[in-house]
Amino acid sequence: MTLDEYRRKRDFRKSPEPAPKPSSRTSSSSPPPKPRFVVQEHHASHLHWDFRLEMDGVLRSWAVPKGPPLEPGVRRLAVQTEDHPLEYIDFEGVIPPGQYGAGTVRIWDRGTYELVKRTPDEIEVVLHGQKLQGPYVLVRMKNREKDWLLLKRARPEHPDGSPSHAPGEEAGNQPLTPNEGG
Repeated sequence: MTLDEYRRKRDFRKSPEPAPKPSSRTSSSSPPPKPRFVVQEHHASHLHWDFRLEMDGVLRSWAVPKGPPLEPGVRRLAVQTEDHPLEYIDFEGVIPPGQYGAGTVRIWDRGTYELVKRTPDEIEVVLHGQKLQGPYVLVRMKNREKDWLLLKRARPEHPDGSPSHAPGEEAGNQPLTPNEGG
């Protein structure tokens, strides 16, 4: 996928954001690495969280104004933005005033994911992050090219009817909200 829009919006002489480089994530002699995701808290003109999935050699990106949902069934608007280079997965810093996206960017969560389903209007994944764990789905809103809904799905139950929990997760623990924790 092209990164032309990403390049066009930035002056890499003034912004600490990474310029795209040729990808080195794939090798024909080894199995492909697990795809990664990152959520970056972005204090720009409006606080939002950037949800990024490594796909097709780039980071597919959505701005989530209220932060990613932590409870099953909660829906959050996710506005698709331009693809970002893979190098952006580790970016934290201050984008200077006058530059596109000016403000502080910090990593709120990161990890790997499993792709469950991908169509032009739906992406379903299982996230393995520090804060975000379990099944999530992005669904494109009808007649809205860039507007998607991001929601957390409930974990499937075990055959005995008891709820399933992520490794290390105990029943009754409350997840962090986007404004809590580091």
